[in-house]
Amino acid sequence: MPTPSRDPRAAALADRTVLITGAARGIGAATARRLADAGARLVLADIDGAGVEKLAVELGQVSVRADVTQAADIEAMVDAVYRRWGRLDVLFNNAGVIRVQPLLEVTRAEWDRVLDVNLRAVFFVLQAAARRMIEQPPMNGSELRGKIIQTASIAAYRGSGPMVGPYAASKAGVVSITRTAAQAFAPRRVTVNCICPGVVDTAMWEQIDRETGSIEGLPAGAAWKRRTAGIPLGRPETADDVAGLVAYLAGPTRIT
Repeated sequence: MPTPSRDPRAAALADRTVLITGAARGIGAATARRLADAGARLVLADIDGAGVEKLAVELGQVSVRADVTQAADIEAMVDAVYRRWGRLDVLFNNAGVIRVQPLLEVTRAEWDRVLDVNLRAVFFVLQAAARRMIEQPPMNGSELRGKIIQTASIAAYRGSGPMVGPYAASKAGVVSITRTAAQAFAPRRVTVNCICPGVVDTAMWEQIDRETGSIEGLPAGAAWKRRTAGIPLGRPETADDVAGLVAYLAGPTRIT
């Protein structure tokens, strides 16, 4: 009888311990499911404690409620990984927020809120993880001690229109931090990469559609339809599309 086909992703990350921030929904949740299917040991973190705990129970993994803008929460989150597993192989530094508003109406408080989550927190989560990673032994079967993967955006390069200035600025900053950290940590055998998703069908884009519609007087779904109309593939990205890229970067390649 023919041998049943096997999912090639199964057990690809069996020896990897992964921390995912912003894990309760969207790209974070899709990545958690993809990496769990591949055998990874996960610590899932989110400010939405109930949401991330529900996902962790579903996947048989560990959850931590963490506000990544708070230094104490960052340290507790990273400590939780080391207490449970003794090491951190992969950080998916993914938490982020957005707000749609005209550039001339952005307040200092709103600028600070977006940049605090999307840029300042990304830097200090990276820093906390890297400090521990560079001191640990290499991962099984690899010359690397750890991998850091961060979520930027296509907005870092082309903007996303005049309504999301702070978001675009924050994601350009993530790209810059990633480049600097990649150079800084490569000699210590820790790689740093970022992904730059385009238009992804998630709750964040539901928010963008809703807020854009409110500003421009559009019906629900109109801003989304306008933004996705020119995509050559004929459809937007899905969260699982993005999760596949994260899984590749987290996987058993030697240098990524």
